[in-house]
Amino acid sequence: MIKRPQKLKLNAEMNVVPYIDVMLVLLVIFMVTAPMLTQGIKIDLPKVSADVIPASQQQHIVTLSIQADGQYYWNIGSELNTKNITDQAVDLKTMQKKLMPLIQKDQAIQFYIRADHHADYELVAQAIAVLQKSGVSQLGLVTEEPQ
Repeated sequence: MIKRPQKLKLNAEMNVVPYIDVMLVLLVIFMVTAPMLTQGIKIDLPKVSADVIPASQQQHIVTLSIQADGQYYWNIGSELNTKNITDQAVDLKTMQKKLMPLIQKDQAIQFYIRADHHADYELVAQAIAVLQKSGVSQLGLVTEEPQ
Protein backbone atom coordinates (compact mmCIF):
# COMPACT_ATOMS: atom_id res chain seq x y z
CA MET A 1 0.00 0.00 0.00
CA ILE A 2 1.12 3.39 -0.91
CA LYS A 3 0.58 6.13 1.61
CA ARG A 4 -0.86 9.34 0.34
CA PRO A 5 1.12 12.39 1.27
CA GLN A 6 -0.75 14.54 3.73
CA LYS A 7 -1.56 18.06 2.72
CA LEU A 8 0.57 20.66 4.45
CA LYS A 9 -1.31 23.09 6.60
CA LEU A 10 -0.93 26.78 5.91
CA ASN A 11 1.34 28.62 8.30
CA ALA A 12 -0.37 31.81 9.43
CA GLU A 13 2.57 33.13 11.53
CA MET A 14 4.42 36.27 10.55
CA ASN A 15 8.05 35.83 9.55
CA VAL A 16 9.95 38.47 11.56
CA VAL A 17 13.47 37.58 10.45
CA PRO A 18 13.56 40.16 7.62
CA TYR A 19 12.33 42.85 10.02
CA ILE A 20 15.09 42.00 12.47
CA ASP A 21 17.66 42.25 9.68
CA VAL A 22 16.37 45.68 8.68
CA MET A 23 16.43 46.87 12.29
CA LEU A 24 20.03 45.70 12.75
CA VAL A 25 21.11 47.53 9.59
CA LEU A 26 19.38 50.70 10.79
CA LEU A 27 21.01 50.36 14.19
CA VAL A 28 24.47 50.12 12.61
CA ILE A 29 23.75 53.13 10.38
CA PHE A 30 22.65 55.27 13.35
CA MET A 31 25.61 54.14 15.46
CA VAL A 32 28.03 55.15 12.72
CA THR A 33 26.41 58.47 11.79
CA ALA A 34 25.49 59.76 15.28
CA PRO A 35 29.06 60.72 16.32
CA MET A 36 29.50 62.60 13.05
CA LEU A 37 26.43 64.78 13.67
CA THR A 38 27.84 66.62 16.67
CA GLN A 39 29.35 69.97 15.87
CA GLY A 40 31.52 72.25 17.88
CA ILE A 41 35.08 72.87 18.82
CA LYS A 42 37.27 69.94 19.81
CA ILE A 43 38.47 70.61 23.35
CA ASP A 44 39.69 67.93 25.69
CA LEU A 45 38.54 69.15 29.12
CA PRO A 46 40.26 68.17 32.35
CA LYS A 47 38.37 65.59 34.43
CA VAL A 48 37.49 66.73 37.97
CA SER A 49 34.57 66.37 40.34
CA ALA A 50 32.67 69.61 40.91
CA ASP A 51 29.21 70.85 41.78
CA VAL A 52 26.89 72.25 39.15
CA ILE A 53 26.51 76.04 39.23
CA PRO A 54 22.87 77.12 38.88
CA ALA A 55 22.14 79.98 36.48
CA SER A 56 19.06 82.15 36.17
CA GLN A 57 17.27 82.41 32.82
CA GLN A 58 17.44 86.23 32.73
CA GLN A 59 21.20 86.27 32.98
CA HIS A 60 23.48 86.52 29.96
CA ILE A 61 26.09 83.78 29.85
CA VAL A 62 29.26 83.77 27.76
CA THR A 63 30.91 80.38 27.29
CA LEU A 64 34.57 81.06 26.44
CA SER A 65 36.50 78.12 24.94
CA ILE A 66 40.28 78.07 24.81
CA GLN A 67 41.94 75.61 22.46
CA ALA A 68 45.38 74.12 22.94
CA ASP A 69 46.79 76.26 20.12
CA GLY A 70 45.70 79.48 21.89
CA GLN A 71 42.60 80.38 19.89
CA TYR A 72 39.53 81.71 21.67
CA TYR A 73 35.90 80.94 20.79
CA TRP A 74 32.79 82.05 22.63
CA ASN A 75 29.05 81.73 22.60
CA ILE A 76 26.62 84.25 24.08
CA GLY A 77 23.22 83.12 25.35
CA SER A 78 20.99 82.50 28.34
CA GLU A 79 22.54 79.11 29.14
CA LEU A 80 25.89 77.35 29.08
CA ASN A 81 26.39 76.32 25.44
CA THR A 82 29.53 74.61 24.21
CA LYS A 83 28.23 73.62 20.76
CA ASN A 84 27.59 76.96 19.06
CA ILE A 85 30.08 79.69 18.23
CA THR A 86 29.06 83.36 18.34
CA ASP A 87 32.52 84.77 17.63
CA GLN A 88 36.21 83.96 17.81
CA ALA A 89 39.62 85.57 18.24
CA VAL A 90 43.15 84.42 17.49
CA ASP A 91 44.75 86.30 20.36
CA LEU A 92 43.99 87.92 23.71
CA LYS A 93 43.90 91.55 22.51
CA THR A 94 41.38 90.76 19.78
CA MET A 95 39.26 88.83 22.26
CA GLN A 96 39.30 91.77 24.69
CA LYS A 97 38.32 94.23 21.92
CA LYS A 98 35.40 92.08 20.83
CA LEU A 99 34.11 91.32 24.34
CA MET A 100 34.60 94.79 25.88
CA PRO A 101 31.36 96.33 24.50
CA LEU A 102 29.41 93.31 25.73
CA ILE A 103 30.92 93.54 29.23
CA GLN A 104 30.31 97.31 29.45
CA LYS A 105 26.70 96.85 28.31
CA ASP A 106 25.88 94.24 30.99
CA GLN A 107 27.95 94.24 34.19
CA ALA A 108 26.07 91.18 35.54
CA ILE A 109 27.17 89.00 32.61
CA GLN A 110 28.48 85.62 33.67
CA PHE A 111 31.51 83.98 32.01
CA TYR A 112 32.30 80.27 31.90
CA ILE A 113 35.75 79.26 30.71
CA ARG A 114 36.38 75.84 29.24
CA ALA A 115 39.95 75.14 28.23
CA ASP A 116 41.56 72.18 26.56
CA HIS A 117 43.59 70.25 29.11
CA HIS A 118 46.59 70.50 26.74
CA ALA A 119 46.30 74.31 26.70
CA ASP A 120 48.98 76.16 28.61
CA TYR A 121 47.96 77.30 32.05
CA GLU A 122 49.26 80.70 31.03
CA LEU A 123 46.57 81.03 28.32
CA VAL A 124 43.82 80.40 30.85
CA ALA A 125 45.36 82.68 33.47
CA GLN A 126 45.79 85.50 30.94
CA ALA A 127 42.19 85.14 29.75
CA ILE A 128 40.94 85.30 33.34
CA ALA A 129 43.13 88.37 34.01
CA VAL A 130 41.87 90.17 30.88
CA LEU A 131 38.25 89.43 31.81
CA GLN A 132 38.83 90.60 35.38
CA LYS A 133 40.45 93.85 34.19
CA SER A 134 37.52 94.37 31.83
CA GLY A 135 35.08 94.29 34.76
CA VAL A 136 33.83 90.70 34.83
CA SER A 137 32.92 89.71 38.37
CA GLN A 138 31.19 86.34 37.77
CA LEU A 139 33.45 83.69 36.33
CA GLY A 140 33.32 79.90 36.39
CA LEU A 141 35.42 77.06 35.01
CA VAL A 142 33.85 74.22 33.03
CA THR A 143 35.14 70.68 33.47
CA GLU A 144 33.97 67.18 32.58
CA GLU A 145 32.92 64.55 35.08
CA PRO A 146 35.59 61.83 35.53
CA GLN A 147 34.53 58.40 34.30
